Amino acid sequence: MAKPLTLLGIETSCDETAAAVVRRGAGPDASGEILSNVVFSQIAEHAPFGGVVPEIAARAHVEHLDGLIARALDEAGIGWDDLDGVAATAGPGLIGGVIVGLMTAKGIAAARGLPLIAVNHLEGHALTARLTDGLPFPYLLLLVSGGHSQLLVVEGVGRYRRLGTTIDDAVGEAFDKVAKLLGLGFPGGPAVERAALEGDATRFALPRPMMGRPGCDFSFSGLKTAVRQAAETHGRLGDQDRADIAASFQAAVADVLAERTENAMALASEAIPAGYRHLVVAGGVAANQLLRERLKVSAHACGYEIVVPPLKLCTDNGAMIAWAGAERLALGLVDPISIGPRARWPLDAEAASAGAKA
Repeated sequence: MAKPLTLLGIETSCDETAAAVVRRGAGPDASGEILSNVVFSQIAEHAPFGGVVPEIAARAHVEHLDGLIARALDEAGIGWDDLDGVAATAGPGLIGGVIVGLMTAKGIAAARGLPLIAVNHLEGHALTARLTDGLPFPYLLLLVSGGHSQLLVVEGVGRYRRLGTTIDDAVGEAFDKVAKLLGLGFPGGPAVERAALEGDATRFALPRPMMGRPGCDFSFSGLKTAVRQAAETHGRLGDQDRADIAASFQAAVADVLAERTENAMALASEAIPAGYRHLVVAGGVAANQLLRERLKVSAHACGYEIVVPPLKLCTDNGAMIAWAGAERLALGLVDPISIGPRARWPLDAEAASAGAKA
């Protein structure tokens, strides 16, 4: 499309209820502008349970989404008639929450006569760097979140080639479980990072799963087990013990992710021309400062420039969904009102059909 596009984006895949308005300029590599980005975090509701409770999350989405959409439009200074489309996460995610957001978007699209764009939540993360930094295709993506750990070549909108994925747990899930084991609180990623600031990363010798092996796959299940064994062997844990275990765990994760990503950069260099060698790090775990620093060093050593979206766009948000919707709408990619929600929805369908974890 040869005109600017203004889209409403709705995100309800997990424990953030979010709505945003984003405007995309005209042209194939047009810049983007976030007009509003409103997020309601459900941390307080889930903290007593040490993790996300799907039923509580879905009910909170129902309670807050309509008000957030009204606020997003108000902060953007626009009305319904100014929208060119509505985008919503259609998966992957907790199915109850996905249903809430997608059905709301369907209602808006039907009532206002707007195009509906059902967005893959992972594509929202994958394309955020084009919104914030105007990156051209192709580029390498390290996607690290509570549910996913993947390395992909982003060749274009809807075109992703997976180089590696987790064979068991996602790295964000590992942070959450280690935090719960150590009694550090929820959400686990920030809790472990805060504790690690006061810790000695060399005190506990933890494994680095998959390091030194060919390929780009990850494994974090054994590392979680090693943390549990270290804690149990030590006995009663004081604050310094928890800090040292947290620091040792975080260092192990950073080592693994850096080494696996270095392998991916070597592989991707065959497909990505020298002038396009960017490593994009996206997803909630991308907020971890130690990981960012380690990956900067790795990227520089491999001839890549690292791009990490702002912290507020690393965690789940509506702006990334609106932007992904605008990218798809610019190509004429819209969805029927009959499209359904999906609990699982891999970016690289070819890799998923071969048996790789989504």
